[in-house]
Amino acid sequence: MSSALRTTLRAAGRTVAVGTAAVGLVLLGAGAASAHVTVTPSTTAAGSYTVLTFSIPHGCDGSATTSVAISMPEEIIAVTPTVNQGWDVDKKMEKLDTPVDNGHGGQYTERVDQIVYTAKTPLPDGLRDTFELSLKLPEKEGAKLAFPAIQKCEKGETPWTEVAADGAEEPEHPAPYIVLTAAEDAGAAASTPAGTAASAAPAADASAAPSGSATSSGSGDPGVVGWAGLALGAIGAAAGVTALVRGRKTS
Repeated sequence: MSSALRTTLRAAGRTVAVGTAAVGLVLLGAGAASAHVTVTPSTTAAGSYTVLTFSIPHGCDGSATTSVAISMPEEIIAVTPTVNQGWDVDKKMEKLDTPVDNGHGGQYTERVDQIVYTAKTPLPDGLRDTFELSLKLPEKEGAKLAFPAIQKCEKGETPWTEVAADGAEEPEHPAPYIVLTAAEDAGAAASTPAGTAASAAPAADASAAPSGSATSSGSGDPGVVGWAGLALGAIGAAAGVTALVRGRKTS
């Protein structure tokens, strides 16, 4: 083998190794970020009805999860939890100082302060689960709504309750949150097929998001596409080196 070919192979090998290492570090960082409890909304439009999906990705330092208590922002009055077959669900209510119109000729005299899911069988650390809550968002475009959550386990608990100030670094145990976007006008809402989810703002996470948190998580995250491209680039470089070696041998 000529010295020129050896030099080419060494350079290509270093490129592939660096590229592969970069992919590994990026994916490792993504795994750490997605380890938070996150929230993903079906829509973030102010004043609209949304379904919030809270993701529980792991236990407490290896211990199985026994319950998750999710606190509601004061602006939220009514919440309808989705039944989860593996969990008992309970609404913790809080009396309102001033009754609120319920939009159907009546009044709310109390609000949902907390939703508590209690596991019928503890959720192992290596498994994840989700909880869905249906509610109406406040009509406050730009508002940040945090949903502090307490995750209790067979041994210990994790308080996902820290809310970072705007521009500050993400705390160690961020509370899941969403940011309300512009309200949908009647025409746009009417033209949207039933069941179609509007774009969701990140939740500091997540699943994330999140996260929540937590930022809201989604399979369409552009960062995932970037990591995949980096990985494919590294594989392509390796394939090119193999083809070069074979071509030199046949010649």
